[in-house]
Amino acid sequence: MSARQATNAADTGTPSKKVDIPATVVVRDLADLLHTTAIEVIKELMKSGVMASINQSVDYDAAATVAEALGFEPHLQGQEEVAVEREQVEEDAAKLQPRPPVVTVMGHVDHGKTSILDAIRETNVTEQEAGGITQHIGAYQVDANGQKITFVDTPGHEAFTAMRARGATVTDIAILVVAADDGVMPQTLEAIDHAKAAAVPIIVAINKTDLPDANLDRVKQQLSEREVLIEEWGGDVIAVPVSAKTRAGLNDLLEHILLVAEISELKADPDRPAEGTIIESELDSSRGPMATIIVRTGTLRIGDVVIAGETWGRVKAMFDEKGERLQTAGPSTPAKIMGLSVVPRAGDTFVSVADERTAREAIEARERERTAAGQRAATLEAFSSDIAAGRVKELKIVLKADVQGSVEAVQQALEGLSSDRARARVIHSTTGKISESDIMLARASEGIVIGFNVRSEPGAARIADGEGVDIRQYDIIYKLTEDIERALKGIMEPIIEEVVDGHAEVRALFRVRGGRIAGCMVTDGLLQRNSQVRVKRDEEVVHTSRVSSLRRVKEDVREVQAGLECGVGVEGFSEFQEGDVIEAFHTETKD
Repeated sequence: MSARQATNAADTGTPSKKVDIPATVVVRDLADLLHTTAIEVIKELMKSGVMASINQSVDYDAAATVAEALGFEPHLQGQEEVAVEREQVEEDAAKLQPRPPVVTVMGHVDHGKTSILDAIRETNVTEQEAGGITQHIGAYQVDANGQKITFVDTPGHEAFTAMRARGATVTDIAILVVAADDGVMPQTLEAIDHAKAAAVPIIVAINKTDLPDANLDRVKQQLSEREVLIEEWGGDVIAVPVSAKTRAGLNDLLEHILLVAEISELKADPDRPAEGTIIESELDSSRGPMATIIVRTGTLRIGDVVIAGETWGRVKAMFDEKGERLQTAGPSTPAKIMGLSVVPRAGDTFVSVADERTAREAIEARERERTAAGQRAATLEAFSSDIAAGRVKELKIVLKADVQGSVEAVQQALEGLSSDRARARVIHSTTGKISESDIMLARASEGIVIGFNVRSEPGAARIADGEGVDIRQYDIIYKLTEDIERALKGIMEPIIEEVVDGHAEVRALFRVRGGRIAGCMVTDGLLQRNSQVRVKRDEEVVHTSRVSSLRRVKEDVREVQAGLECGVGVEGFSEFQEGDVIEAFHTETKD
């Protein structure tokens, strides 16, 4: 059915065909599902205010609108399987109980992050247990005034943000470590911006106060310049002087963590199926895939079936940080689990499900969705479409520039831009090349990266492609502000270019059941099955659709190169004449 026929069917009351559409779907794949061309789909999307190119993804609501316009009855693909997972997310307020806070420590290299973590852990080990910690599992609990605190021992703010990028909400409180003798440094600034982007409370631990050149006032002044205003300066951020070496102030730090946790009213339901986050994973030579987890809510038990990212398994054993076996792990509890079929990724979320069949169905549904939709590219054009449709109110930006003066000028210009629909917010800005950390922060915050007079580090561009993060690079400030202003108004449209892939000349006609196919010679380029094509006669286009069949020497083939003969069927068209030219093409979004 062509787009026009489908539309006519809708207008004349002809019964519509049902079509299953994933939660997100690439425009090219949506066109295949609806038996039409990508151009028709793009036109219908534009009518509803959604701007997307052939290789971009759209959500189910936008795809369903297109399907209905073309005479189809849309249904969400895998709805039953998705519902199995989502029904467990609901919390019963009556069953919520206080849970320990989960704390991540971040800061500049050599400012004492690891030393503070080690000192806190050692302080909480009794004489009988001294030296009893037999394995490192990436997280541990300590007791402070009879209450538990869970610490996540991650490599730094990059790992913290990588977890957020994969949907993990593992951290309740961020501890920012700043050396009293060194002050605020570049990685300190990055850690501040990563913690702010995560919208978690920050406690500043001013370390190395035992050194003779320690200067607490200078640290507080530098923090205030980065909009981290501590309480005694009229702000709401707690700052605690500590020394990892002498252990001075550590009990104070723990008490303040408990205070912030109490204010945050952290609660969970221990009686429901467990959900949480994978914070580390490895392949153990004797035990197989092992994953360190922190339970967010519910209770995980031996024998439970869990889905973790793209894998699943039955929990065969659980261990704490001392290597002792656990039977259960409740809210905010760290544990190392055994029983998954393959090693999951750090940052993947896990959920306990009813049985193995449910787990398999959920994994299959995720795989179908991933295959159909891929990763949605968070491009500036996509943001503009979302703004136009009222789905977002803020464009988050990671800004990198060549010199500090440029950073300040561009940031001021960007934050001065706004429309009645949305505003721009710079969540991180500094000098230097665009790094992998910048990409992961943008990914986790659902934002974009803007570079002004700078390039990307080699690995950053590769990760941006894989994670679907848009990098926009400029050397003229008015061009930068013009693009952002148009995006905020919801009027930025993708520039779609047409690329010709090849030509085939019709040299013979063959009758088959249901019509005629063309015997062709591919004169240049190539012809592919499902290619968008136009049939041209004396340079006039007589039909546009796609290749429905492609055969060579009686065999179905995926493509035919220049200089070879083939039989071509074109969807919705059989009135070929010798001498017709079949022109294959596709569209691309111009950067």
